[in-house]
Amino acid sequence: MIDSLKFKTQQRLLEAAGEVFASHGFRKATVREICKRAHANVASVNYYFHDKKALYSAVLQYAHQCALERYPPDHGLRKNATVQERLRTFIQSFLLRFLDDGRPAWHGKLIAREMIEPTQALDVLVEKEIRPLSQRLEAIIREFLNTRADTERVQLCARSIVAQCIFYYHARSVINRLYPNQKYDRHGIEQLTDHITRFSLGALKELRKHIKAVKP
Repeated sequence: MIDSLKFKTQQRLLEAAGEVFASHGFRKATVREICKRAHANVASVNYYFHDKKALYSAVLQYAHQCALERYPPDHGLRKNATVQERLRTFIQSFLLRFLDDGRPAWHGKLIAREMIEPTQALDVLVEKEIRPLSQRLEAIIREFLNTRADTERVQLCARSIVAQCIFYYHARSVINRLYPNQKYDRHGIEQLTDHITRFSLGALKELRKHIKAVKP
């Protein structure tokens, strides 16, 4: 019973802190407001998370993990999936994690704010959560290109694919004005997934030809 209460209190603090940090940023957010929203004692942050900085880091990881649990990069893949299928699923899950309106609104807003105003918590998030995803994408690209592709080339391709996905989140306000027919429901995300996958595979195929032509 006590463990259950602790979990519920921690959960309320994470959710409340996420909303406050997303709205005000790390520096302007106050522990008092977070605890008030969480209906928790002001000392509970120190008790469960040690301090405000540790709480912020925990919230970033919590938001990312929630998104990954809902949309894992291998969701629905069969064991013998082709490299093209794995790339498409990776892109689809990436878009869903950023664009799905069904998740708490503060998740994406908090991550976006952290990208603009990075704190030390970003280092932890990158090492624990983002780097493994990046390595997964790089492995898919390397397999498609072949093992002779150099690391820098593979990483550049990974960044290009991720940039296409992130563009639709960060530039959403502009896109909505330029292309009001663009939708971000499941059908719209499927269309974006197909486009980014085809576009990326087309570029990778040309690059693969170049690698084969240059290397014996």
